[in-house]
Amino acid sequence: MDKILVTGGLGFIGSHTVVELQNEGFEVVIIDDLSNSSISVLDGITSITGKKPVFEKLDLKDKAGVDVFFNTHNDIKGVIHFAASKAVGESVEKPLLYYENNINTLVYLLKQLEQLPTASFIFSSSCTVYGQADKLPITENAPVKQAESPYGNTKQIGEEIIRDTCKVTPNLKAIALRYFNPVGAHESANIGELPIGVPQNLVPFITQTGIGLREQLSVFGDDYPTPDGTCIRDYIHVVDLAKAHVVALKRLLENKNKANYETFNLGTGKGSSVLEVVKAFERVSGKTLNYKIVGRREGDIISAYADTTKANEELGWETKLTLDDAMRSAWKWEQKIRS
Repeated sequence: MDKILVTGGLGFIGSHTVVELQNEGFEVVIIDDLSNSSISVLDGITSITGKKPVFEKLDLKDKAGVDVFFNTHNDIKGVIHFAASKAVGESVEKPLLYYENNINTLVYLLKQLEQLPTASFIFSSSCTVYGQADKLPITENAPVKQAESPYGNTKQIGEEIIRDTCKVTPNLKAIALRYFNPVGAHESANIGELPIGVPQNLVPFITQTGIGLREQLSVFGDDYPTPDGTCIRDYIHVVDLAKAHVVALKRLLENKNKANYETFNLGTGKGSSVLEVVKAFERVSGKTLNYKIVGRREGDIISAYADTTKANEELGWETKLTLDDAMRSAWKWEQKIRS
C-alpha cells in the first residue's frame, strides 16, 4: 500500500488521521517535533490499530533534516501536513515565530515534493480564512478576508503558496481542507485532545473544568446577536474530520481531482452556541458545569458554520457523529488521562 507522510502526526487531528489511514491499509510515517504533543500518543495509535507507525522526531524548520528525511524515504506517495503552530492569541504576540513555523516548513516540504515523479498533498487549513463571513452557511466561494491574526494569515498564505506551486508543478496535486471546529476523541479513549498548559479551545476547557482541573469556565460574552447571546461555531467530531482526510487523499491518488489544487470546507453544516456545547457536556456527563459569563474576547467573530455541499457531493463524505457523541468521547478521554 502507498506510503504516506503525516507531519504533526502525534497532534490532535494528526493522530486521529493516522488511525484512519492505518485502518485503510496505508503505510504511515509520522514526523513530529513534540513541541505541542507527546510521544505517548504513538502508543495510543498502536493500541487502536495494532500497528506502530514509523516515527521520526524532526523539526521541519531544519531544512537539512528535511532533505535527509526525503532521501531516506524516497517512496512517499502523499503528504498530509498538520505540523504548525496554532494558538491565535500567541500568534498576535509572536508573529515572526508563526510565520517561520508555518510558512518556512511548508516551503521546505513543497520543494521536496516538486522533485518527486508524482505527489499528493493535503493541507490542514482553517475556516479562519473567511473571517466573519457575509453569508451563512459559508461556502468555498466566500471571499477570503484580511486575517484577524498572524495564525489565520499563515493559513491564507499557505493556501496561496500551494496554489501557485501547483500551477507550475504538473506532478503535484493538492487539496486544502478548511476545518471548522474539531472536537471529541477516539471512542477507545486511547487518543484525544491533549493541550499543553491552559487550553486554548472550548471543549478541553469544559472537560478540564468538569473534572476539577480548572475552577471555572469563562464564557466570553452573552450579548452577541445570536439566539442565546453566545458565539456560534460549527463543531465537527475529530473522527469524522480524520476520515475526510483519507477520502481527500484517495481522490488525489486515484486521479479523481478536477484540478491540481482544490479546496473543501469540513464541518457539520450546523452551528452550535457556546452555551449549547456546555449543555451537551452536562447532558452526557451528568455534571453541572461551573461557568461564568464574562466580557467579550477580542477577535471573536459572531457566527461561523459550513456549507458542506461540495465535500458531500464531490468527496462523497459526510459527518456521522453528533455534538453529544463528541462531548461524550471528550469526557471519556479526560477521565482516562486524569485517572
